[in-house]
Parts: sequence; structure tokens; C-alpha cells
Amino acid sequence: MDMPINTFKQALARKEAQIGLWLGLANGYCAELAANAGFDWLLIDGEHAPNELRTILDQLQAVAPYPVQPIARPPVGDAALIKQYLDIGVQTLLVPMVDTAEQARELVRATRYPPDGIRGVGSALARASRWNSIPGYLDRADDEVCLLVQIETKQGLENLDDIAAVEGVDGVFIGPADLSASLGHRGDPGHDDVQRAIEDGIGRIQAAGKAAGILSANKTLARRYLELGATFVAVGVDTSLLMGALRTLAGEFKDGDGPELPTSSVY
Repeated sequence: MDMPINTFKQALARKEAQIGLWLGLANGYCAELAANAGFDWLLIDGEHAPNELRTILDQLQAVAPYPVQPIARPPVGDAALIKQYLDIGVQTLLVPMVDTAEQARELVRATRYPPDGIRGVGSALARASRWNSIPGYLDRADDEVCLLVQIETKQGLENLDDIAAVEGVDGVFIGPADLSASLGHRGDPGHDDVQRAIEDGIGRIQAAGKAAGILSANKTLARRYLELGATFVAVGVDTSLLMGALRTLAGEFKDGDGPELPTSSVY
């Protein structure tokens, strides 16, 4: 059994743009549909979607045969939870609400085996090691882990340079929705102040030699971020795409009856 290679991490190192989709439907069959669509990566959301360890495992198994990289977002950067995510086979983590370099350093430690970190050694029970069927897994696993941290607050922005400088952090993701709220423009991520902060942040992340990422369902903004050098960009959310298609179809037969969906340049 060969070691699974993290092609997403390799692409970031080559500075190749990676286009992704957010998964919030919390279902393996839906995840497989998305895996068949041609995206480079899929984000399995454990922060705002109704996911737990078993549903994340289902989705990892569903997308495994496809040439797409799964990324999982835990609800919080907890070392015990990260250990479980890694053991079920997650190789790329997106951790929300990272405000300080110290937080980032602790997350790096949580994703590494001793002596470099604190990840528990339980590979005989782990899908990640194919239950100890991968030769040398314990010696090679750290190299395939990709750690992405989210900057979503004013404090995170103030500490961005220090966070991006942390060794072991592969990329920094700017969360426009929470960031806009933190900057006093809740629900308006397209506000000039927010956009200036995002564009400045992308530049600072690149200057630190790290990959910059963001989510925007606004196609104009998504292309703008790619032009600025963002390397991993999510361009949609499965729940929003489904809701929009359902509302459109219903409206065609009901004369557009019903309340309008709220618009958002993020989701």
C-alpha cells in the first residue's frame, strides 16, 4: 500500500491556482457529485454544517476515487479533534479563527507526531495509515499534512505577518464573512474597507512565502483574488447552489412567488 500523496499541498508549493467548492450538505452522495464536477479541492465543513466525525469519514470515502483533494474544517482548533480528523485520513486542515502566532504554532504541533509535535500515535486504528498497511507511515505522515489557518478578525489581521511566518503553516485563508463583521460591516464583505483589508492581506501572505486562500461566490471578486495571487479560491457553496437552482425552478412554474433569497458575495 502506497502513501497517499497530498497533491493539493504540492500544487500550493508550485503556486498553481486551485479552485474549490464548499460542502455543507453533510452527505457522502452529495460529496461524490461534487467530486465528479472537476474542482481541484472540496471543503468539508465541520464548523457551520451539521457534520461530525462519521459524516466526514463518509465524505472522505465518497470522494477518494476522484482526482480532487478533500479539505476538512473542524469547528475549532482543538488538538484532540485534529488527531481524530488526521486518523480518519484528512491530510489538509482548514482551522478557523486563528488570531495569534501562538495559536498557529500550537496547531502545527497538533498535526505532527512526536518529537516535533503532540499528535497521538494510534496508527493501528487509523484509516490514514490503512491500519498500518503503509510502510513507514509514521515517518512520512507529517510531510503530507497541509495546515491552512483562517484569519477572520481584526486581531487576526493585526497579527497576520507573525501568523504567516510560523513554520509549518502552509497557507492562510481570509474569511470574508466574519472579517467583515469584525471590521464593522457585518453582512457586507464587498464593502471598500473589507476589500482593502483582503487585498492587503493577500499581499502580506504572499510576501511571507505562504499560499493565500479565500471563499467568494461572487465571480468577479473570485477572479480578482486570483489575479492578485490567491492560490486556493473557493468559488461556491453546495447548499447555495442547490437552493438557487430549486428556487429558480419553482419560480418558473409559480410566477416567481415567494420571498427572495438573500444575496451574499461570499456564499
